[in-house]
Amino acid sequence: GLNQSFASQKRSIAQTEFLFVYFCFAVNDLGGDFTGVGKSSLAADKVVEKIRRKGGKAVANYDSVEEGEKIVKTALDAFGRIDIVINNAGILRDRSFSRISDGDWDIIQRVHLRGSFLVTRAAWDHMKKQNFGRIIMTSSASGIYGNFGQANYCAAKLGLLGLSNCLAVEGKKNNIHCNTIAPTAGSRMTQTILPEDLLEALKPDYVAPLVLWLCHESCEENGGLFEVGAGWIGKLRWERSLGALVRQKTQPMTPEAVKANWTKICDFDNATKPRSIQESIGSIVEALNKINSGEGVSANQTSHAASAAPSGFAGAIGHKLPPSYASYAELDTIMYALGVGASVKEPKDMKFIYEGSSDFSCLPTFGVILAQKSVLGGGLAEIPGLSINLAKILHGEQYLELYKPIPRAGKLRCETVVADIMDKGSGLVVLLDVYSYSGEELICYNQFSIFVVGSGGFGGKRTSDKAKAAVAVPDRPPDAVLSDTTSLNQAALYRLSGDWNPLHIDPNFASLAGFDKPILHGLCTFGFSARHILQQFADNDVSRFKAIKVRFAKPVYPGQTLQTEMWKEGNRIHFQTKVPGTGDIVISNAYVDLVPVSAASAKTPSEGAGLQSTLVFEEIGRRLQHIGQEVVKKVGAVFEWHITKGENTAAKWTIDLKTGSGKVYQGPAKGSADVTITLSDKDFMEVVLGKLDPQKAFFSGRLKARGNILLSQKLQMILKDYAKL
Repeated sequence: GLNQSFASQKRSIAQTEFLFVYFCFAVNDLGGDFTGVGKSSLAADKVVEKIRRKGGKAVANYDSVEEGEKIVKTALDAFGRIDIVINNAGILRDRSFSRISDGDWDIIQRVHLRGSFLVTRAAWDHMKKQNFGRIIMTSSASGIYGNFGQANYCAAKLGLLGLSNCLAVEGKKNNIHCNTIAPTAGSRMTQTILPEDLLEALKPDYVAPLVLWLCHESCEENGGLFEVGAGWIGKLRWERSLGALVRQKTQPMTPEAVKANWTKICDFDNATKPRSIQESIGSIVEALNKINSGEGVSANQTSHAASAAPSGFAGAIGHKLPPSYASYAELDTIMYALGVGASVKEPKDMKFIYEGSSDFSCLPTFGVILAQKSVLGGGLAEIPGLSINLAKILHGEQYLELYKPIPRAGKLRCETVVADIMDKGSGLVVLLDVYSYSGEELICYNQFSIFVVGSGGFGGKRTSDKAKAAVAVPDRPPDAVLSDTTSLNQAALYRLSGDWNPLHIDPNFASLAGFDKPILHGLCTFGFSARHILQQFADNDVSRFKAIKVRFAKPVYPGQTLQTEMWKEGNRIHFQTKVPGTGDIVISNAYVDLVPVSAASAKTPSEGAGLQSTLVFEEIGRRLQHIGQEVVKKVGAVFEWHITKGENTAAKWTIDLKTGSGKVYQGPAKGSADVTITLSDKDFMEVVLGKLDPQKAFFSGRLKARGNILLSQKLQMILKDYAKL
């Protein structure tokens, strides 16, 4: 019969029930706790007893996996051969990276990685002699994707995949197959963490059938990696972008060329899926052949002239850059708001910097952050008919138009086209139009005016009817003036929103560019000014922001004061921005177009209107009037609900089951919530109607919760017992 070495620090007795009919087992378990402390024969004995009771054959072994020879000898002494090794030993020593001790690191590597190596090595020659072997390595999703507080565990678990891949190659000629599983299953390590019903759904019974098949003599799978759990199995593989050549045979490779081609390097459209080191090296050899034949991309594009004549732009105007994608979360919009001067000192700014605000919103000018990847990603170097020195470009003007308020979080697809090219004599101007979509819905439109120093004088047109025109400010004193002093760290903070140009933080780089010290991003000044106008003329109502156009005139240094002078003419607010200390105008010929108050109101329905969940919360409130005191005694917690529609928060509700006789009211918790739950109006109704299990919704990402999420189980119980909705 087939023999199995089961290092089972992470398994339960139930797992063997699928296997005992066919196999003879050597069951190994040191018997310690989940941290690796202690020793006991009880765990292995229970498994052996279970197998024997069902008519199978099994012997126990209580050695550490670091004594692999002894474990394998137990199997050989009992059954005469060894055909299968399942390496499953595991312990946990979870610590954040800065707190991991040498001991915590070493013991995890010894048990998981070294233990698997030693047990497998002890069996390897026996498998080679009999020309048959099946080996399973047990990795983890933590090793594949990373997980906070498990650096030691993650490193060991991904190390097992590397070991497995090597053994799959070396053992193939001797009919030894090695595969890796990354199971999600209940075990001794998780029984104190996961609720009982979830342990049942993730029991090892739903992992064992995959292991059985991979160990069967007719299974040809070798070198595979599988995630498995709850009755689901999926295979993983490596994927690689097509990449880009960034040097020529006669020129050095430079970081500027890497930056210029970064979008292409990271583009997974038409990606390849290498399955061996030979395929990997083959791609490098192919690239080298292209370089030697002169097909490489120039790493030092120094030509300042884009073309000798306007006709050279035939392939440039109308050229579409590869689509880019901008994923962002509430953290990103908050980081941006802080980067453009929003502050806790101004109470009305809280809606931009605190995700718990009842009217949390994304600043309208965040739209440029979503679009800038197209410009900063190196796509300019790929425009046909243009040869641009990336060190010679300046941001001349910017236009942004919003078609609806930007969702507080989401993923947008950005499509970029070269709208036109103009000859300004001392340089040329490239107009880039960027359209940002959420699904098929257009969210915003940007026009970047990029000035390329030294590339003009080719006889091209000086103006374009496609350019969004800058407009001079009125010739009268401003109607309003607002000022903000930037922080010395303003550029360092703003760059976290995605513009990593060292010009804004590295003194040496700034000096090379001709500045005394690092300068503030123009789009940071742009954000300060727009925020002033939104505050002064729209009461921070983002639904009233329609469009903004600016011309960047002079640089700003972090620490300087920005003064926005504003003129109101109907729904257009003209403005210019100055540095009072020097008198320099840094943004000129600018304006913001606002949506009329009546139109904004028409587009913004009252919170909760049209939501099915509103009726449910109101009904819960009515029923609490009769049973509130009893429920408060059983629960003692405050629950805040964020109900979404589309990608926006449509309503917030609070169920207070902590104070008095309980109450339900619309809006965020008046004190602090013990649990905050976010889900869509549709999913909320499915939960209420019993069509959607809350735990499944949580693990699939449809329901999000923060705070003491264990209290949610109390709430679920109460709703089932009392609401009967």
